[in-house]
This record gives sequence, structure tokens and C-alpha cells, in this order.
Amino acid sequence: QVQLVESGGGLVQPGGSLRLSCAASGRTFSGSGMGWFRQAPGEERGFVAGISWTGGTTDYADSVKGRFTISRDNAKNTMYLQMNSLNPEDTAVYYCAAAPAKRYGPTDPVEYDYWGQGTQVTVSS
Repeated sequence: QVQLVESGGGLVQPGGSLRLSCAASGRTFSGSGMGWFRQAPGEERGFVAGISWTGGTTDYADSVKGRFTISRDNAKNTMYLQMNSLNPEDTAVYYCAAAPAKRYGPTDPVEYDYWGQGTQVTVSS
């Protein structure tokens, strides 16, 4: 069992930065592939970034490559998403997810077993 809690969302101006955190509890975090997803109103939940259980392999949606960085600290049971050069199209609820059966962070949300409650990110002037 893994419990996930996101934090760090908020309102930011275009061009600004935010860092999201995902605190995990439970015994399987360090061995799990992890991911970040986002969902804007009226849209499906979409893949943002994924990371392997060691942190050594990462994957990004094309729309965020070069702007977002996913990382994890297994000693702190925490995953991060550093978001730079934010634009209004990044406005969404951001969710972290855990895939204990995977050693990497899949792009398909159906492969994740555990989800956080989400944190709102709003990019607006």
C-alpha cells in the first residue's frame, strides 16, 4: 500500500516556476516507478513525466521537455517536479502516481495503482 500527498501548487505568472512535491508513505515507494500526470477542465488526465525506481531514467511529454524536471529522493520517500517557463497551457490539476509493479514510470495512467489527491497549478497574469 502506498499513500501519496502532493503539495507545492499555486498561482504563478507566465514564465514563472513552481516545484511540486509528492510525499509517499508505505513500504514500496523506493521500488516503484513513479509519474506525474495533469488534468485540465474538460480534458483527460495526461502524462507529464515518469521516473524509474532508481531515478536514473526519466521520460517526459513533448509539451514539457526542456522545461520540467522530475526527480526523486528515496531516502525521503519524496518525488519532485520542477516546472520552469510555465505558460497558461500548463494550468491543470497535477497528480502524482505510483506503479509498484513497474521499475519505470509508464506513460499510460492505467498502469499506476496509487494516486494522490492532486494539487492545482494555475498560470495566469
